[in-house]
Amino acid sequence: MNHHTSVSGGLRKKKDAVSTHSVFGAPCWVSLTSRDLDATEDFYTAVLGWTWRDARLGDHFRIALADGVPIAGIAAVAGMWQTAVAWTPYFAVPDADVAVARVRERGGTAAVGPLSFPPGRGALLADRDGATFGIWQGDLFSDWESWQRTAPAFIRLHTRNAFDAAIFYGEVLDWATGKPGCCEVEYEGGEVVLRSQGTVVARIDSGAVEAAPDPSVRPHWQIHFSVDDVARCARRAEKHGGSVLSESEREAVLRDQDGAQFTVTARDPR
Repeated sequence: MNHHTSVSGGLRKKKDAVSTHSVFGAPCWVSLTSRDLDATEDFYTAVLGWTWRDARLGDHFRIALADGVPIAGIAAVAGMWQTAVAWTPYFAVPDADVAVARVRERGGTAAVGPLSFPPGRGALLADRDGATFGIWQGDLFSDWESWQRTAPAFIRLHTRNAFDAAIFYGEVLDWATGKPGCCEVEYEGGEVVLRSQGTVVARIDSGAVEAAPDPSVRPHWQIHFSVDDVARCARRAEKHGGSVLSESEREAVLRDQDGAQFTVTARDPR
């Protein structure tokens, strides 16, 4: 519930809003569960330079903004609701009920929903390898292109078998169907690449182990945020109670002060 409440809290109803009927199958939002809202805000402000505004859902929810554009939802409910601290991506779908039914039919699970959160409906799901993701049906941001530029560079699914996963998600989210607005799938060097309107928005690769004792090795969706200075973000994460799991010139895998894992990726020059 907390994940898609963050979705609806980040979307403002506008007459020119883009609908998931015209843009579907692509990631459209990301949400984080945390234990301490103030600590989470302080961490991501220091590391990523985000600013904040209230969500319409109460004191436990905030919307993060980058350059004035809503980029993510934060829900400080992990302690209250006994949920994991984690980042979760949401995918746009034209019909939430159909998407949930498809997930169940293909061996996945529905944790919550679909539930109504005006201006749409959402659900929190898991694929058949246990990777958590959400779906959203309804209005998206009116300036969809701005959200895509400001939002995560892309998301990456680390899973048991990339090709099996691509079939699962493709059947649930109508990838590569030829329908106007659908996402296109390509296979590059053993990796699945998802494009929406020509832009890479997700990648799927193999190698995750379902029974691994370390949660970061199990199948999961990893959120990549575009930044101007990877090294600076890594140092700030360490200074503000987080940790660096791996680091290169163009990319660093970080954990926040609560243990939620995410990646910062060097922004491509424009």
